Amino acid sequence: MKKILFLLVAAVCSFAACNPTHEDIGNAGHISIDELIAKTTVTVDKTADGTKNGNVVYCQTSAPVNAKWNIGGKEFIGNYAWKKMKVNWNQNGDYVKTPYTIVLTALCPDGTQLKAEFPIECDDVTNPLTKYYIYGDPSKPEEAPFKPGAWDAAAMRFSSTEGAHLPTISDDIYYGLKTLIFDVSDVTADFDLKVMNGWWSNTYYDHVKWTSGLNELQITETMAKECAKGGEGRDLDLMLYSGSMTLNAVYYEE
Repeated sequence: MKKILFLLVAAVCSFAACNPTHEDIGNAGHISIDELIAKTTVTVDKTADGTKNGNVVYCQTSAPVNAKWNIGGKEFIGNYAWKKMKVNWNQNGDYVKTPYTIVLTALCPDGTQLKAEFPIECDDVTNPLTKYYIYGDPSKPEEAPFKPGAWDAAAMRFSSTEGAHLPTISDDIYYGLKTLIFDVSDVTADFDLKVMNGWWSNTYYDHVKWTSGLNELQITETMAKECAKGGEGRDLDLMLYSGSMTLNAVYYEE
């Protein structure tokens, strides 16, 4: 799976409500792009012999701003962030050097936004990702693969009380904006999926097409607020419009 997965250890909060590190830079709440870059570091760990870049990236800014980091189209909020990613590999199983660009969007106290780019490269896994199962843990034989039926909205509702198979997702997973990985097989050509909440009041992704194998689903801030028990408590719900599949496991990696 040639997609990037991340870990954000810093607290997740709204972009406008972060508590940045404040410093007196003497310019009435606005900084320049040069000052932002000077106060920001993006570093990549190294292999034991120091010859290759690893897969752990450290992003930090001490600028008096609210910081939003973007890499691979995924966003994380916080002035201090530690991100772990899965680098690409070729068909022979060898890891290949992969360029990425981390974009820092900074909101200054006066409301001005600045953007800075930091190119990096990763070419080895120095800190492997760990799987955290929501369903389908190999150590739990009761969490067996199953085939949800079309238009059966209860079958894939993540609710320990209302879902036929899937447990409630914890608030930590929701508010951590985790990327859920669905291990599926036997996907038919007419597969069509809707991602919504259990009250049918909001659709997050519509007409999703999966293939047999691993498929990603990014939890968004809206999904977290509406589906988490610490939010509106509506439960994440996936429903098939058409087609069929076998759901083997749901997990995230970090």
